[in-house]
Amino acid sequence: MYIIPAIDILNGKVVRLREGDYDQVTSYDVTLEEMIDKYQSNGTEFIHIIDLNGAKGDFSNQKFLFDIIKKTDIKVQYGGGVRSIEKVKELIDSGIHRVIVGTQALTNANFLSELSLEVCGREKCQDQVVVAIDVLDEVIKYSGWMESSPIKLMDYVDKCLNLGFFRFLCTDIDKDGKLGGAGVGLYKKLLEHSPFIKLIASGGVSSMKDIEELQKIKVESCVVGKAIYEGKISIEEIKDWNLKALISF
Repeated sequence: MYIIPAIDILNGKVVRLREGDYDQVTSYDVTLEEMIDKYQSNGTEFIHIIDLNGAKGDFSNQKFLFDIIKKTDIKVQYGGGVRSIEKVKELIDSGIHRVIVGTQALTNANFLSELSLEVCGREKCQDQVVVAIDVLDEVIKYSGWMESSPIKLMDYVDKCLNLGFFRFLCTDIDKDGKLGGAGVGLYKKLLEHSPFIKLIASGGVSSMKDIEELQKIKVESCVVGKAIYEGKISIEEIKDWNLKALISF
């Protein structure tokens, strides 16, 4: 299992939200470029960037993000307002390694099937598209977690698998930003339903013990954000863990 450090961007600044609430913002005195340099210099090959402006349809962060990515070999998993096939193509062509799709995949019944046909004819496309599932009490939420989908969680997973999408980013909303532990129970249910999905766990990781618990249930990777900024998990610990993960793989 690989640890993917998370960086959330709002108005060009590195921040974290609590439970996705824009009114509960913690800003950090570090730039995006500094964070990427810090991770890369410590051996991190993969980072997770969420564009919180993009989630609201404002893509003003993208130019400077793309400029930074072009200067580095680090791979970026990007999410935030990706609501068209054209945007998916643009991001992949701009050097984004993985693109996260969420709201549009839920609200537009044809989006994933069209994405599969139009984009996934490309080599490795299925590996470059991550389907976001944001869950509260087993209900899928979207549009900044303000709306609830009528689609049942496991039915949605099956639909995605049938269209060729196998990598999922699952955020346990009840755990997100609280440093209270990961949603192991939710992830176990998903993996018991579909053992072969590539599951990226997100939300609540507060210690290396949480990481160990996630490894036991065999998630592919986990996203860690606030725990790093709050000093609960060090970059050195992430480096050591990921090196061992690569060796064992």
